[in-house]
Amino acid sequence: MKEVLMIVFMIVIGAVIGGMTNFLAIKMLFRPHQPIYFMKKRMPFTPGLIPKRRGEIAEQLGRLVVKHLLTAEGFKRKLQDATFIQQLIVWAQEKARKFLQSEATIENIMKEKFHVHEARNWLEWKTEEILGEKLDRLVHQYASRTISDVLPKEVTKKLEGSIPNIASYIIDKLRVYVESEEGKEKLGDLIDQFLKNKGTLGNMVSMFLGNARLVDKVQPEIIKFLNHEQASMLIEEILRNEWEKLKSRKCEVLLPYINKEKVIEQLKDYIIQEVPAYDWLNAPLSSWTHRYEDGIINKVIPKLGHLAMDVLAEQSEELLVKLHLEELVREQVEGFSLAQLEEMVLSISRRELKMITYLGALLGGLIGFVQGIIVIFV
Repeated sequence: MKEVLMIVFMIVIGAVIGGMTNFLAIKMLFRPHQPIYFMKKRMPFTPGLIPKRRGEIAEQLGRLVVKHLLTAEGFKRKLQDATFIQQLIVWAQEKARKFLQSEATIENIMKEKFHVHEARNWLEWKTEEILGEKLDRLVHQYASRTISDVLPKEVTKKLEGSIPNIASYIIDKLRVYVESEEGKEKLGDLIDQFLKNKGTLGNMVSMFLGNARLVDKVQPEIIKFLNHEQASMLIEEILRNEWEKLKSRKCEVLLPYINKEKVIEQLKDYIIQEVPAYDWLNAPLSSWTHRYEDGIINKVIPKLGHLAMDVLAEQSEELLVKLHLEELVREQVEGFSLAQLEEMVLSISRRELKMITYLGALLGGLIGFVQGIIVIFV
């Protein structure tokens, strides 16, 4: 009986020592959190292993995530996965449908999300700003180029083809004016002024013929000339010569004749009149988006989804580099308090650590049993 009690006693002692040793070793992974000093000397094994090596652990975890867990190849493969893309598209369609069928207005959305309180005024101001920038860019781009270089060939051809019609129009209007009483009176005034400027010679002609008789003679001749084909050809030739001169000049010669503010104002008014977005500012989305809902949900979103995934997949490696995942993981781990870090590790491996403690107790008990046998028989 004495021998049995001794063996049991040795087993218990061995189990306690083995279990406590493993339990203490596990605790020393995390505790103490801070170094302990005695006589100004740091005690060994303080702080615990994980607190002491937290920086190295964080760095190694960052490398592990980047090199083995979240790799560019794995990220790209996920982005190109048909099931994932379809799930993403369905999610986006549900969100878009809910948004388009809501009672929210563009003005309220801009006020809440972008802090724009006067949406219409802001939109008009933004339109003017964009138009001004575009106009300045066009002026800078084309000012040093000739008009012939800027005008499209179709426009140039159409303008040149219109010259005969313009010449005929000028001749017709001029003939109608000369034939009218107003034209005849104006012609008489011009003849009178002309003769006055000629001094004595003009007075002699005026006295000899009389102003009225001279007008009566000149007017029919002018009308006769205007009815002649050569008059139209002459006007057409003049127009063509002036057109050729104008084409060879730089666009900057036209700038003094362009009122930038007026052009912008007219373009803005046209956009406000033609683009319905201004009328939609205060209207609920559900009242006008139903016309576009089907196209947005079933056409635009799927195309954008596939396009976005293709672009992200192609740029996946660069994207991961830009995200600095290794540094992000390291900073996140270093930001954990030691208590959080301990709890995180224990939540993952608590069962296994308990089994290690029990294993230590079992091994200690076996060693105690062997020692007891040796003591009894030796």
